[in-house]
Amino acid sequence: MRQPPRAAGVSECVRLSTTGRLTRLLREGRPCFGDAPGIAPAARELLGPVVGPPGTLPPGRRLIIAPLHGRNRLMGTLALLRRPERAPFTADDLLVASQLATHTALGAHKALMYGHEASVADALQRTMLPASLPEPTGVRLASRYLPASETARVGGDWYDAIPLPGSRVALVVGDVMGHSMTSAAIMGQLRTSVQALAGLDLPPDEVLHHLDDQAQRLGIEHIATCLYAVYDPISHRLLIANAGHPPPVLLLPGGKGEVLPVPAGAPIGVGDVDFETVEMPAPTGATLFLYTDGLVESRGHDIWTGVENLLARVQTPGRDLVPPPLEALCDQALGDLGPGGSRDDDIALLAARFDGFPTHSVAYWYLAPQPETACRARRLTRRALHRWGLDPMLETTELLVSEVVTNAVRLASRPITLRLLCTDVLRCEVGDDSSLVPRLRRAGPEDETGRGLYVVDRLAAHWGARRLGTGKVVWFELPIPDEVRRRGATPA
Repeated sequence: MRQPPRAAGVSECVRLSTTGRLTRLLREGRPCFGDAPGIAPAARELLGPVVGPPGTLPPGRRLIIAPLHGRNRLMGTLALLRRPERAPFTADDLLVASQLATHTALGAHKALMYGHEASVADALQRTMLPASLPEPTGVRLASRYLPASETARVGGDWYDAIPLPGSRVALVVGDVMGHSMTSAAIMGQLRTSVQALAGLDLPPDEVLHHLDDQAQRLGIEHIATCLYAVYDPISHRLLIANAGHPPPVLLLPGGKGEVLPVPAGAPIGVGDVDFETVEMPAPTGATLFLYTDGLVESRGHDIWTGVENLLARVQTPGRDLVPPPLEALCDQALGDLGPGGSRDDDIALLAARFDGFPTHSVAYWYLAPQPETACRARRLTRRALHRWGLDPMLETTELLVSEVVTNAVRLASRPITLRLLCTDVLRCEVGDDSSLVPRLRRAGPEDETGRGLYVVDRLAAHWGARRLGTGKVVWFELPIPDEVRRRGATPA
C-alpha cells in the first residue's frame, strides 16, 4: 500500500518501552492480526510515525505484525498492511507471514555474521601488511594493495621488504589460496615466519624450505605460494627462489621488460619438495615487480596471458636511460585494475628500483691467512677511514677489525676477505672458508682466547655472522659520530 509522507523530523528508529505492548509482542515471538486483543497499542507504537495520527490504522484483519527472530537475537518486526477496500487477511496469510518473517530473520542474521567476519578478516589482513616500507640504501620501494570487489571475500595476499645485513634487502610476496578469515590468519602466520627466517640470513631456497616445514608443523591445510628474493646493492646481484608463485618481471633501464626465468617450484604446504635459488644480475636503474596472481589472472584469460599484458603495460622500448618514477610505474602495472575496479581476487604488488651502492663507499680486499694479516688489515682500514673522513673512529674500528680478522686467520685455509661499507653507519665484514660460526662466551681467568668477540660485543652497535655456501661472514657496525655527519665528510 502507498504510505503517507513521513512527517518532518520523525526518526526512523522506533524507541520501545520496556513495558509496552509491542515489547511483549516481540518477546512472545508469534505473528498476530491487527484486531487481536491489545494489539492496537502495539500497532500505534510501531506504525504511528508512518500511518499518521490515531484512527488511521487499517480496520479489522488488514494488519499482521510478525516479529523477526534470528538464531539467537530479536532483529525487528515485519508489518504487513492492506488497504481498507482490500479483503482482510486470512489464517493462511498469517502462516505465510510467519514463514516469511522466519526466513527474513535468518537471512538478515547470516548477512550480519558475514559482514562481521568480512570486516574482521579485512582488518586482520590490513594489520598484518606492512604499515610502511623501509628505506634501505641502494634500493627504492613502492607497493600497492587492492582488495577484491565487495562481492568477494578477503584473501591471503601479502608482501614485505626486510632489511638484511650488508645493506641487502629481502623482497617477499605471497598468496594463501582461498578467501576467508582463515586465509588471512594463515597469511599472518606465514609472514611472521618469513620475517623470522629472514633474520637468520638464510639463502632464499632455505627460507622457502623452512617455511614449508613450518606450514607442515602448523597443520596448515591451505596451499600458499611465495616468492623470496634478496637484492645486494654492492654486488648488483639478485637471488630468487620461488614456491609456485607467478614469475617476477624485470624492467631494464632502457625501457624493455622481461620475465625472469625462475623455476616455479611447488607451493608452500605440499611438503618434501626442493626449492632452487637462481642468481642473476640486477642492473642499476632496473625495476623489479613482484605481484600476486590477482594482477595477471582473470576469467577472461590465463595467467601467462596476464603476465604478457603486465609486461606490455610497464615496458616502453626506446625510452631514455632515465627510468620513469616508481609510483607511476606501479599505476601502469595496475592498468584498469586500479581502485574501484571489479576484481575477483586481491592484488598485492611490490616494486623495487635498483639504485646500487656507490663504489667510492666500498673498500674490499683479499688477505692471506697469515700471522701478520691482522696488522695489514689495520693499516688498510686506517687508509679507508681517513679517505672517508672518519678519523675519529680509527681507534675503535682498528681494534675490532684486528679481533675479527685474527679469528678468521686462525680458522681459514684460504684467503679471507675484508670489506668496509660506509653509509649511514660504518660496517665491516670479514669472510673466511670455515663454516664454524663464532659464539659469544665469557673467557675464564686462565683462558688465552675467547675475549675477542666480547670486545666486539661491547664496542659495536651491532654484530653477527651468517653462513655462506663457501664459509661464513662475521660483521659488525659502528655508528658514525654526529660531528662527522655535520661536516658531511662521509661519501654516502
